[in-house]
Amino acid sequence: MNNINCSFYELLSEYRIEIPIIQRDYAQGRKKNAEICENFLTAIKNSLVSGVPINLDFIYGDISSDDKVFQPLDGQQRLTTLFLLHWYAYAKEKSGDAAIKETLKKFSYETRLSSRRFCEALADNDLNITDGIESISDLICDSKWFFISWKHDPTIKAMLNSIDMIHSIMGDIDGLWDKLVKNSGVTFHLLRLKDFGLSDDLYIKMNARGRILTPFENLKAELQDKSMKNNWESGRAETDKFSYKIDTLWTDFLWNNFRKDNSVDNAHMNLITTLVMAKLATGTRLKGEERADIIRKLNENNSLRALIKYIDEDTFNYIYSVYELYSRLMKNGGVPRLDIDMWRHAPDNPENSLTDQILRGDKTKTSYSHKILFYAQTEYLLRNKDADPEKYNEWMRVTRNILSRADITPEGKRNDIVRSPESFSGAMNLISELAAGSGDIYEYLRSAEVASSFARQQVKEEILKAKIIDRVPTRKTLIFKTEDNELLRGKIGFALECAGCKGDIDEIDFDLLADIQKVFEKYFNKDLDNNDKEFDMLRRSMLTIEADGKYRFYDYWWSYWNAGEADKHKLFPLFREIERFIETDKFKIYFKKLLLLLMRKSYADIISDFQKPKDMENWQYRLIKESGLLSECETKYIAVPKDRSCCYLLKNKRPSDLKGSQKIT
Repeated sequence: MNNINCSFYELLSEYRIEIPIIQRDYAQGRKKNAEICENFLTAIKNSLVSGVPINLDFIYGDISSDDKVFQPLDGQQRLTTLFLLHWYAYAKEKSGDAAIKETLKKFSYETRLSSRRFCEALADNDLNITDGIESISDLICDSKWFFISWKHDPTIKAMLNSIDMIHSIMGDIDGLWDKLVKNSGVTFHLLRLKDFGLSDDLYIKMNARGRILTPFENLKAELQDKSMKNNWESGRAETDKFSYKIDTLWTDFLWNNFRKDNSVDNAHMNLITTLVMAKLATGTRLKGEERADIIRKLNENNSLRALIKYIDEDTFNYIYSVYELYSRLMKNGGVPRLDIDMWRHAPDNPENSLTDQILRGDKTKTSYSHKILFYAQTEYLLRNKDADPEKYNEWMRVTRNILSRADITPEGKRNDIVRSPESFSGAMNLISELAAGSGDIYEYLRSAEVASSFARQQVKEEILKAKIIDRVPTRKTLIFKTEDNELLRGKIGFALECAGCKGDIDEIDFDLLADIQKVFEKYFNKDLDNNDKEFDMLRRSMLTIEADGKYRFYDYWWSYWNAGEADKHKLFPLFREIERFIETDKFKIYFKKLLLLLMRKSYADIISDFQKPKDMENWQYRLIKESGLLSECETKYIAVPKDRSCCYLLKNKRPSDLKGSQKIT
């Protein structure tokens, strides 16, 4: 094009116009810029009606080396409004003209793929603009081809506003198309930068005022480029390709379900990062410290710039299949309901799901374990197209039980079993192995040879439960109820042992197990506060229990530090310490005896009926009988001297001496 003075349609007829991705969003149609847009359109209208030419100033840009694409550096706002004006004139007066349609489709908006898709759809789908229509944008948004998520793209929102303004200003002009195209005096000066010796460096500097791309927009562009270069989608139709679906159906699924409290771009990044972590953990591409380091970084930062490096063809296809899965499920009623308590991994809002947790991506609430649970859910749904709600819940129950097992510290804290990238990989590989039988996990476990060594003891228990359910199916509900207890949290070996099991199913007294389960449900199904009256009753009842001739359950923990010449002991200052206690061979007999007593007595009855044995120290008898002593000791720590003549109720957990502590004789 030698003549640098041209109209929009002349430029579009000769070149494709692509607004580069570095440019900011279309802003002329924003409501706060309404006056600017109105003045611009009014000036054009006056020119069209009067026949007096108007020049819209310089539009800077460059033309590709093959002379096919014009990319504006400055002037994208005016060009976009001119495109919308020409589209409006076409829709109103030339609808169906194939040649015009193909020309209009040469305008492409690259700042977001969604913007480009919208421009393509606008030109591709004829709109019936008749007299009396007030809002063209409503007509567009109600069209079958319009995706709901497009309403939240800032460029598309501004375009819709401009279209309505064009309709209000230009709607009364007859022969608008001919006035714009055939008799047009609406032109601008086209300035090619390289023809004037201007450098690429200047192009970059001038564009520094443009929009900053989000991490997701960068990743999306990189994924599209990587897929094209490696020919990952050669067999797919254009509308089935990743780049098309990520900008339409898949983003619609996110807008419809997960836009609250989060940006959709961030939700995309959370999902893709989680899936990449899963593939790195279960694949062979990275190993050892390198794999652990990358997984740690991805877990800490969902926008890691190097993420694209870890997406190979297998991971790309996995990401594609997961997007397809969840967009289909959300359209058809959602993921099957999870009817089990997820304990500390449960969402704050019961209406939320594992999917919500991953997509919202709050780092304080989305741990390694959440990602593993989401992976387990995803593997089930990918492998079992017709999801059975009962089998799905059984699969997630087994996964939950495995992930909920962790060592209880001496301080009664339960750390997550998955606290590092190494354990994350171990857990993911176990779940990946077990997922082969996720359609009926108990049938699978009965005969499976599980290769993974992760959480071996809990897997062994899950296999035992599977065999119990097979042998005595009527007791499945009993097993589940016992598992769901707040104290036991999936690990029921102690309860089975109390019912006679030493490894053989035939040893289990199921009627006794049912009674034990009721005791756990009544007394140990909530995390008791340290100063709870019921908890003090439990402590006092434990002091009445004898094992091997001793009434000293508190020996489960001791220390001689910072208590003078006395040994420090604890009386369950935290509820979770009981869980550690019942896993200790030397002391769990105390708790077993308490359970058997609680089948026929309450705490109050146990305490009231207790008679002082000859060899019991008076101070211990007083702790049992006098309710105020323990209730006034906030620490629940005691110190007992070597001669056991008294005990001290410690005021502090780490006293420098025994001063200030109450002495009981």
